[in-house]
Amino acid sequence: MEDTYRHKGLRRKLVESLRSKGIHDDKVLAAMDVVPRHFFLDSAFADLAYEDKALPIECEQTISQPYTVAFQTQLLEIKKRERVLEIGTGSGYQAAILGAMGARVFTVERQEHLFHQTRKLLQEMGFTNVRCYFRDGTKGLKEFAPYDKIIVTAGAVKVPRELLDQLKVNGLMVIPVGRRFQKMKRIIKKSEEEYVEENWGDFRFVPFVEGVEPE
Repeated sequence: MEDTYRHKGLRRKLVESLRSKGIHDDKVLAAMDVVPRHFFLDSAFADLAYEDKALPIECEQTISQPYTVAFQTQLLEIKKRERVLEIGTGSGYQAAILGAMGARVFTVERQEHLFHQTRKLLQEMGFTNVRCYFRDGTKGLKEFAPYDKIIVTAGAVKVPRELLDQLKVNGLMVIPVGRRFQKMKRIIKKSEEEYVEENWGDFRFVPFVEGVEPE
């Protein structure tokens, strides 16, 4: 895989487009400027990699549009060395953005084929701070809890209690909630039983599904 001057130029244009749409966190924009999105796509879609569009990947999943990735990441307010749980590895692009920002990422994928493919890609790209797991995302990853931040990249019908339990006090969770369309929610854990919930607009994600899909 090559990351050419052309790709870098297209990424710069994408970053400027995201900035014009209201993404203002310079750390998020810097990560999106350095991570080659075309690495996470089938070669048939490589020419569309730097358009602000969701695109198909394997196992009937999608790579979220860059604006959605940037928006969710901005809501997380990532700091270096924070422990971040991602539910829904998918292509690995979101995990790579978090990794490029210096987070310690624990990412969970329910599709075994995607898990193997994405883990290999992230290793080849040198993301030693991203660890991939083949698990049921509705259960989180209890053995490494608690986490500073949790991000869910699929549309949940409700906020899973098991994920809230794995969040540190004063930690943040960003999760799209709803059936056909989702409200982007940011949940701040004030104590073991007290949460503040914020709504950040309408989005559309693939469904958050229980269980795993073996190869």
